[in-house]
Order: sequence, then C-alpha cells, then structure tokens
Amino acid sequence: MIVGAGSAGSVLADRLSASGRHSVLVLEAGGSDRRFWLDVPIGYGKSFYDPRVNWMYRTEPEDALAGRRGYWPRGKVLGGSSAINAMVYVRGQPRDFDEWRARGNPGWGFDDVLPYFRKMEAASRGASAWRGGDGPLAVTDPTPDVHSLCEAFLRAGEALGYVRNADFNAPPWSGVGIYEITTRGGRRMSTARAYLHPAMRRGNVRVVTDALADRVRFEGTHARAVAFSRGGVVHEALAHRAVILAAGAIGSPAILQRSGVGPKRTLAALGISVVRDAPAVGANLQDHLCIDHLYRARVPTLNDALRPLLGKLAAGLRYLVARRGPLALSVNQAGGFVAAKAGGAPDLQLYCSPLSYTRAPAGKRPLMSPDPFPGFLLSAQPCRPTSRGSIAITSREAATAPRIVPNSLSTSDDMAAMIEGSRLLRRLAATPALAAVIAEELAPGAAAQSDDALVDDIRRRAGSVFHPVGTCAMGPDTRDAVVDARLAVHGIAGLRVVDASIFPSLTSGNTNAPTIMVAERAADLIAEDAR
Repeated sequence: MIVGAGSAGSVLADRLSASGRHSVLVLEAGGSDRRFWLDVPIGYGKSFYDPRVNWMYRTEPEDALAGRRGYWPRGKVLGGSSAINAMVYVRGQPRDFDEWRARGNPGWGFDDVLPYFRKMEAASRGASAWRGGDGPLAVTDPTPDVHSLCEAFLRAGEALGYVRNADFNAPPWSGVGIYEITTRGGRRMSTARAYLHPAMRRGNVRVVTDALADRVRFEGTHARAVAFSRGGVVHEALAHRAVILAAGAIGSPAILQRSGVGPKRTLAALGISVVRDAPAVGANLQDHLCIDHLYRARVPTLNDALRPLLGKLAAGLRYLVARRGPLALSVNQAGGFVAAKAGGAPDLQLYCSPLSYTRAPAGKRPLMSPDPFPGFLLSAQPCRPTSRGSIAITSREAATAPRIVPNSLSTSDDMAAMIEGSRLLRRLAATPALAAVIAEELAPGAAAQSDDALVDDIRRRAGSVFHPVGTCAMGPDTRDAVVDARLAVHGIAGLRVVDASIFPSLTSGNTNAPTIMVAERAADLIAEDAR
C-alpha cells in the first residue's frame, strides 16, 4: 500500500506492479490531474494558489525574515508536486550523494544512484554514459525556444569566468546554461503522466483519490493498515505486505506522528499513544532560500509578449497549434551552478527568468500577466544551507496542517552565503552583456550597497524555492534518522518512507529529479526484500 501519488508514489506504483506478482493500492489525498492548466507548462502559475491541487502550506513567522510567514505550495493531486512545479530537471552534484553514503547509507553514493537516474530518463539529447534515453520520464532541452535575454545572461556568466554548460546533469556539472525541463511535445511530464497512468492500466493497481490518510494502524510495532477519510467517511485499508509512506517532506512525518511514531513530547501533548519514541521524525527540515534581483530592461522581455491581450492570444494560439512558444516553457529558463569565490566548489545556483511579476495582487502568481514594463529577474540560491528546522503536528486531525518552522538563516554561514549571492548577481549585472540590456535595478535598488543594506533586503524579500527535505532522514543512528538505508522505518516492521523526506542532506539544486531517483531505487530494494 502506498500513501501518496506524487513524485515518489507514482513511480513506486508503476515499478512495484510491473511484474504482475503484486497488487498495489495507492491512496491520494488530491484528485485527478486531468486539468488543462496542469498540462500546459507555464500553467503552474495558475496552480500556485489553487487549493484544488495545492496544499498551500504556511510556515510559522520567521524572525530572520522580518517576521514573515513563508508560503510553501505542495501538490495535492495525482503527480503531487511534479504536477505543479516549475519543471526544472537537475539531479544535483555528485558529491551530494557521496555525502549521503558517507553518513552511513551504503548504496546511495553517486556511482550507486547514477544507474537509476539513467533508468528514469528519456533525455531529448539521447542516451550516453551519463544520461538515459528510453526511460519513462521525458526530459527536454528547450534551448531553441528560450527567450533571447538568456543569451545575455550566458555571456555575462562567461565574462565572469564561468564555463557555458549544455548539460548540468553530466560533467563538468557546473557553469551557466539553459535548464532542461520535464516536458514532452510541449506538455508537462509529471510522474503521474510518466508512471502512474500507464500503471493504472494494469489490473493489479488501484488508485483511490480524495483519500486523506489519517494514520497507520499497528499490531504492536508492525504496520498493518492505514485509516483514511473519503467524503467524510472513515475507511481502513489493510496492507498485505507493507505500508509505504510517500506523502512528501511535510505529509510523511505528520502521518507518522499522528500514528504514534515521533517525538514522545509532541505525541503526549496531543494524547497520542506512543508506538515508538522517534525524536528525528519531523526534525532535520532543510530548504533552499533564494534572493531575486529585479531589473527594468531596455529591450523587450516576456513581459512585452505576454502582458498585452494580443500577445496572450498569439501565445495561446501558437501553443494550441504547435505546442511551442512561452506557454510550453518554464519561466526559469537559464541559470547555473557556480562558485561564489574563485577556485571553490559550486555553492550557488542561479536563475535567469526573462519576465517579472512584482505587481501581482495578493494570492496571485500571474505568469501570463506579468508586469506592465519590460523586466526580468536574476536569482541566487545557496546550494547547501546549514540551517535546520522542524515539522510537528498540532492536532490529531489529519485535515489540520502541521506547524512548519524552517529556521531560515539561523546560522551565520547561511546569511553570508546569501550576501555572496546578492553580490554575485550585481557582478553579473555589471558585465557588458547584461549592462547593455538593463535600464535600472528596481530591487534591491542602487541604494543597497553595504552588507547591512543587503542583509535588510534579504530579510524583507528572500523566500523559499520550495525544496523541503529531510524530515524522515535516512541514516543508521535513530537519534537523528528515521529510516535505514533500505528506507525501512527504524524499530517498525512493515513500514517504509520513500520521498524527499528521507534525504539526509539537501541536494544542491532542484529536488524533483532526486526524489524520483529515490523512488526508482526504493522499488528495487522493496522487490529484493519481497523475494
């Protein structure tokens, strides 16, 4: 039984049912992904604040971010967050996974996981020693269709000594380039489309939507069933072999805690019987924080193409006829992985988005109604934050969102990395290639020059890139880990966690690709154990 049909759960449903030897039940809290704006790549702007497909979590107020509450969208639909994300396909740096192995997780070094990355990919460049060519997940190089402003960004990066890299998922792993995206033929390639829908055509897979998982039921310390509600009615599904939680870095620890597996103090405060005192459940929360610099441009950007009504109509017609144009792309078109200081390892991820939407009304992300002036964004995201937060339930009710405490910028190293990112964006903007197209820096603005001024800007404007991981971390020590290297929950029989919550440490870039890899590898581990 799989709880969650997102980036990991969809993969598991397909791979575990493929042999025909096992039946698979998938419980998904959301509904169908058969929605037009989930299919259109740029449509993720429409789902960003849509409660029909999005959990729309809010964090606790953060002192380090001027008392602001973070907004964390998470997919509540078949395909999970892979159905509503910005589609950037980045595995991470090889050393990210070597660090996982070094933390006591055999089988999770880069050499171990590379075959699974290749297995899952259908890269538009074709197969190679580093890339897969015939996997279920289409990965497209959009270079021919990205906005011309991206070329100015790439030349700016080269002017600072960064290599132009056509593929961030192969050596040299770093530099500046165009991001690959998970699309095929101008349509989003979520894990529901790539894995789950093909699996649902098999007779041994059953998917129940609108099924909100409440808790795992135990016999002693053996997971036997999952209680869930659907349409206001409580049901219980029995697991013949195992329960696999794939509800994500927020959902999985919350389910465990409601089930009696978590920190004893948290459970006791809510009157939950303790099945296992597991202090690491909900701890070790990590996320990427990003700062944007906004520029008014001297040249047309996507704002000029998408803001006017005629521009919208032209873009829509081009998409409907040819599945091309800005609607077939992400707005995070170019970027890279670079070292803030010469000679260092890549420690910053960059984005170049050839549009801006700074005048958006509250609760809107109008990617197809951007600012009424030519503008664009440059962004910097430190790759390996050292701050750690937590997730804890505040109610026994599954419908009540947990308390999310990111602890952003709680270490001096993290703030220093953010300042380095802002200064690097300034250096890029000052190169001849970008200076020629910039009319004005609108944010943080020319007055923000000192470190103190940049710190103030970061506290007021920095935000999550929506990469939460680590809340059911993998490792051998039960004091700081929830699952072992085979993703089985420590001290519990018949229960695994397979999603981004098991990351011991945050990978350097976007987290959807490594989450899918985790599920691919987990499917093999589960099949081995079943045999």
